[in-house]
Amino acid sequence: MKSIFGRFIPGKGFLYNFDPRLKVLLTILYIILLFLSSSFIDLLIILFPLVILYIISTKKIRPLIKLLKLPIFVSFVILIVNLYIVNSQVIYNDNYHKEFFWSFYTNTNKELKDVNGNPLTWSEFYANTNYDFSSLVEKYGNNAYLQYGFSLNSVNRSINLFFRIYIMVLTTSLLTNTTRPILLNKAIEDLMWPLKFLFIPTHIIATIISIALRFIPTLVDEAQRIMKAQSSRGVDFKHGTLKKKIIAFTTLIIPLFVSSFQKADDLANSMETRGYDPYEKRTKYRQIKPTWKDFIGLLIFLSIASIIILNTIYFRNIDKNIEYSLNTYSIGLYKLPEVFWILRVVG
Repeated sequence: MKSIFGRFIPGKGFLYNFDPRLKVLLTILYIILLFLSSSFIDLLIILFPLVILYIISTKKIRPLIKLLKLPIFVSFVILIVNLYIVNSQVIYNDNYHKEFFWSFYTNTNKELKDVNGNPLTWSEFYANTNYDFSSLVEKYGNNAYLQYGFSLNSVNRSINLFFRIYIMVLTTSLLTNTTRPILLNKAIEDLMWPLKFLFIPTHIIATIISIALRFIPTLVDEAQRIMKAQSSRGVDFKHGTLKKKIIAFTTLIIPLFVSSFQKADDLANSMETRGYDPYEKRTKYRQIKPTWKDFIGLLIFLSIASIIILNTIYFRNIDKNIEYSLNTYSIGLYKLPEVFWILRVVG
C-alpha cells in the first residue's frame, strides 16, 4: 500500500476549496500556537479539530494510527534517556515533585552533593528541606546510593513531546493531502512576495520547496520498492544484530540516492524541453480569490487561538502564585490539586 504522507489525495471538501495561501499561513501559525500551549487540555483542543478534518478529508482512520509511529518512537527514546540521567540528586536539586519519583535501580558511584556540588552530610541533607528524602536515597553505613528512575517531570515531557510531534505531522499531512502541488507553489510564492523588494527570487524558492514536497511520497514509495527487491535477494532488514541491520540498510540507502538523482535529472530535462526558464516573467493561469469559507476557517482558528492564549495566561498566573507562596510563606513543598498535575505541561 502506498503511503499517503506528503501526497495529494484527490477529493472534494471544505479543505480542498480553501485558499491555499491562507492554508499555508494557518499551518505555520497552528504549529507556533502548538508551542505556546501550556497544558494538556490545550494540546487536546488543538488536536481534536485536526483529527476531525483529517477523517473528513481522507475518509480513512487507519492513516491516523500509522502517523503515531514516529511520535511514539521519539517519546519512548526520550523516556529511556531520562531513566539514565534523572536520579534522586537531580530531583533534589531541581526541587520538582519529589513525591512523584519512581526508582528502578541505584547507583554506587556518586556521592550526595548540594546544588553547588559540595558534599553533604545526612544532617545537612535533611536540614535543607522539610520533605523526607528517605524514599529518594538508600543508606548503607556512611554511603548514599542515589536512585535512578522516572519522575513526573520526565513522564510529562515525554507525553508533551508525543502530542506536539503528532500534531505537527498531522498538520503538515493535512496541508499536502488537500493541496495540489501547483497551488502549493503559488501559495508559497504569494506569501513570500514582500521579499521581492529585497531582490530575492521568490518564485525560484517557491518552486524548489514545492518540488521537494512533491518528491517526499515518491521517495517513500521508491524506498519501499527497493526494500522489497533487496528482501527478495535475501537481505534481512528486520532481524539480526545492530551491525547487520546497518549493513543491510546500506543496500537501501545507496540505490535510493542513485534513484533520487536520476529522478531529479529526468525532471530537469523535462522542464527544460518544455521551455521552462526560472528567470523569465511568467503569467498566472489560476487566479486565487478568498471566499466566505476562508473567513469561516480563519474565524475557527482565531477562536482556538484565543482559548489557548487565555488558558496559557491562566496557568502562568498559577505558576506565579505558587512561586509567591513558596517565597513568602516558606511552606516547603507546595501541594496543588491533583487535577493540576494532569493538566499541566512541562517545558
